Amino acid sequence: MSAATDRRASATAQGAVIPRSAPQRAAREDAKLEKRLIRLVGQAIGDFGMIERGDRVMVCLSGGKDSYSLLEILLTLRDRAPIDFEIVAVNLDQKQPGFPADVLPAYLAHRGVPFRIETQDTYSIVTRVIPAGRTMCSLCSRLRRGVLYRVARELGATKIALGHHRDDILATFFLNLFYGGRIKSMPPKLVSDDGRNIVIRPLAYAPEADLVRFAAIKQFPIIPCNLCGSQDNLKRQEVRRMLQEWDKRFPGRVKNTFNALARVVPSHLMDRGLYDFAGLRPTGQPLADGDIAFDDEPCAAEDEPTHGVIRFAEAE
Repeated sequence: MSAATDRRASATAQGAVIPRSAPQRAAREDAKLEKRLIRLVGQAIGDFGMIERGDRVMVCLSGGKDSYSLLEILLTLRDRAPIDFEIVAVNLDQKQPGFPADVLPAYLAHRGVPFRIETQDTYSIVTRVIPAGRTMCSLCSRLRRGVLYRVARELGATKIALGHHRDDILATFFLNLFYGGRIKSMPPKLVSDDGRNIVIRPLAYAPEADLVRFAAIKQFPIIPCNLCGSQDNLKRQEVRRMLQEWDKRFPGRVKNTFNALARVVPSHLMDRGLYDFAGLRPTGQPLADGDIAFDDEPCAAEDEPTHGVIRFAEAE
């Protein structure tokens, strides 16, 4: 035993507090981050009934930080969950110039994950159809969805898992609000366009900043996108910058806005299809959600979403 180790053991025996070294503190913070992400993903799965016993979950792996993180966390939950389910990873090789086709197969083989690489030259279609300088996202997304839905049927997948996180959901909400005139976002769970698949977003509660750190800790072999990811004039990026600025200047605003998506009061909006305003009549009975629109209320506590929590897995 070294002299330093001897002194530490002696001090510990005497009840002294030994300061942690920088690497120890970093390792502790890394472990806390992973535990938090596992908890948030398990909570989202439980809240929305995303994964059930016997499911075959097709994880769409793009090579970006989000989909790598999704796969890694689902693999952990699969080993801890009280139910059995399968995971198969799928990558759509869109034939982007310079795409390193060997990276994902090598990574997935190393992790022991069943996978399929589907090759479809959607890159040529998108770049041919969309004029230079115009946004490619919409067409690229439609083509990609069609291929993935077909592959899901061929693989017998019961759920399609996408890597959209909390900030993606919020950004979509504001894009629809600012540019589409609709209150709409990405739901954590939905039936696909073709009506044959269930699409889930297990990272729905996970902040992007946490996923950036998690990807760096795990040293995922990130593959950059040369389509949508290469365009710097997108409205989505403008909204992302807005959210990042809010996070810096107004702590809690982004979290509260996200929580509001799960606390909708239809009687205090204006959608006549969602609420029967024309048929309103006094009943003589007090209403829990009556005319409180102008009441002074304290700011809501900045809690994590906890409605209807089902413990999908316990993080150790």
